[in-house]
Amino acid sequence: MSAPRWRDGWWGGARRVDSPNVGPRPPQVEPSLLVLHSISLPPGQYGGDAIERLFTNRLDCDAHPYFDTLRGLQVSAHFLLRRDGELLQFVSTRERAWHAGRSSWRGRDNCNDWSIGIELEGLEGECFETYQYSVLSTLIRTLARHHPIGDVVGHEHVAPGRKADPGVGFDWARLHASLAGCRAQVAPEILGQA
Repeated sequence: MSAPRWRDGWWGGARRVDSPNVGPRPPQVEPSLLVLHSISLPPGQYGGDAIERLFTNRLDCDAHPYFDTLRGLQVSAHFLLRRDGELLQFVSTRERAWHAGRSSWRGRDNCNDWSIGIELEGLEGECFETYQYSVLSTLIRTLARHHPIGDVVGHEHVAPGRKADPGVGFDWARLHASLAGCRAQVAPEILGQA
């Protein structure tokens, strides 16, 4: 008998790496928003374990000059999607990850309380890999079966002026097409800008 694919907010399709940067969601709050991010550490360099170390508070901030700017930072996302399609999960979707910071969507503040954060390995302004779109579509469909997800947005949309990821290199129309028939959809405001 195979292990369940979904248990207590953890998806069996992802490699589990527990982050300490997590908290409870407010009572009676289900995640209904997906926030997409982009990250590479150091910026523009892919592979390695620096992102995983950042989300688990194990990053050696002396290992690279850029890492010094991250000293003391405590952040997490629910998922990290690497450029080769590998998927990692750091936080149960039942809990609050620390990914959006000061944020608001359609007048509702504190997006961390009611969203799921997905980091894509990449750099804002650069293109993303075909594998990432394929895995992302599968992940979003899975999340929508377990949570009342409606809108899919970028960090740049919930924290405009403060954040710019995933950026112009992300193909929102491509993602939208891959989600045909799914309850979770790219927010119409974003498609109008793409």
